[in-house]
Amino acid sequence: MHGPASSGWLLVALCAATGVYCLLRMRSGVEEQRSAAGGEALMGFGMAAMAVPAAVFTPPPWVWPGYAVVFGAAGLRALWAARSGRHHLHHLVGAAAMVYMAVAMTGSPAHAHAHGTSGTPVLTGALLLYFTGYVLLAGVRLIPVVAVAGGGAGVPPVPAPGGGPG
Repeated sequence: MHGPASSGWLLVALCAATGVYCLLRMRSGVEEQRSAAGGEALMGFGMAAMAVPAAVFTPPPWVWPGYAVVFGAAGLRALWAARSGRHHLHHLVGAAAMVYMAVAMTGSPAHAHAHGTSGTPVLTGALLLYFTGYVLLAGVRLIPVVAVAGGGAGVPPVPAPGGGPG
């Protein structure tokens, strides 16, 4: 992670907490939820590892190709799972983004890590827009829907408590 160490550590904490939460979600009784939570946990921990400030830890050069292989395999798994549900397409995009970041880090010289080289700007921007939209959409889905009594024309009336007429 390039930039101030405090923002890097906050990002590490957020990503690691997300990974732990997803591991806890793997206790679900539904197989598809367990599988999705496992993929999300892998992404969360991978992002946490990639976000460690460069001033604290500079990984050896072999780590970046290793990340590319791990997340490439996760992408292939997501592609295979996308046959049964489109939610896995998001995992495919996430895995592709992780591979892209790892390849960008592999291709940049060691001294450039501190100067913020970030790969192809168009692809980086497109991924930024995609994930921003995904987060906003997910946030909207978390807002509870409230039924409003007497909502106006064309809205069916909300039954009164007790089941009797209003």
